[in-house]
Amino acid sequence: MLRLAEILLEPRPTEAWAQLRQLGVEEATGVLPRGFVDWRAHAPEQPWEFGPLALYRQQVEDAGFRLTVLEDNPPLDRLRLGLPGREEELETVLGLFRTMGRLGIEVWCYNWMPVVSWSRTSVALPGRGGAEVTGFDAALWADAPAPGAPVAEELLWETLAWFLERAVPVAEEAGVKLALHPDDPPLSPVRGIGRIIRSLDAYDRVFDIQPSSANGMTMCQGNVALLTDDLPAAIRRFGDAGRIHFVHFRDVRGTPERFVETFVDEGPTDMAACIRAYVEAGVDAPLRTDHSPVLTGDTSLVPGYPTLGRLHAIGYVQGLLAACQS
Repeated sequence: MLRLAEILLEPRPTEAWAQLRQLGVEEATGVLPRGFVDWRAHAPEQPWEFGPLALYRQQVEDAGFRLTVLEDNPPLDRLRLGLPGREEELETVLGLFRTMGRLGIEVWCYNWMPVVSWSRTSVALPGRGGAEVTGFDAALWADAPAPGAPVAEELLWETLAWFLERAVPVAEEAGVKLALHPDDPPLSPVRGIGRIIRSLDAYDRVFDIQPSSANGMTMCQGNVALLTDDLPAAIRRFGDAGRIHFVHFRDVRGTPERFVETFVDEGPTDMAACIRAYVEAGVDAPLRTDHSPVLTGDTSLVPGYPTLGRLHAIGYVQGLLAACQS
């Protein structure tokens, strides 16, 4: 079944964490404790190693949550680009899987977007009633190549296959599910950097590389909605195959070249039909709301993750889940 697991971006428990528990959220997704778990034993450990992660998990559990997803990674660009040093980066990631397995962190959400990660060109566009939303317009970056550009798509397919062939067996042994996030935006190239996870067929190719059930996807609805006219059908397609390990619940309006985020109740996607598709496909995965608009008087430490806007999205999802799972 689908389980709400909201992301915790703050370095310490806050009122927002308390509000999530008051709403009934029991699971959490987290990021690597980069310098904010300072009560550990003094040791030269990186945030992806056992000591810091164990203490971070305990902090999350002390606040009343179970940490089930990690949405962060050690450096990966040498792996993604096939550069010298990729073997060392691979060993770091494999060590992270083993640590996650020991700590009971079930899902690793990652992406294969080197140099330029998820991208927006505006973070305060006017949405419904003046709420602030994020958006993307590829035209604004037409003449702004990124350092290291160009990067060919075929290179990224080669490096992803090299990675999966070595990583998936270790993840499977550790009891960790890999959840590959689609490219955001699902457009290629972005600032001269190729993108490859930008179609439904691309995921079929990923799963053919390593058929293990540990090799799965993050169904980020905002991205996938830009790839198909029938998002519920895509959910059933990958849900029936057991490939959906994590869900980002959001909606957008537009095209891969130009889009804006929307409230979960006003976008072009039938969100109730999406929830029904997960339920009917028997998807058993954590789900979190994603990229909510910023309401008047709201606070947002990171674009797309405001306090009040997220509470609205959570309530909406809980209503859909209650209606579809009853």
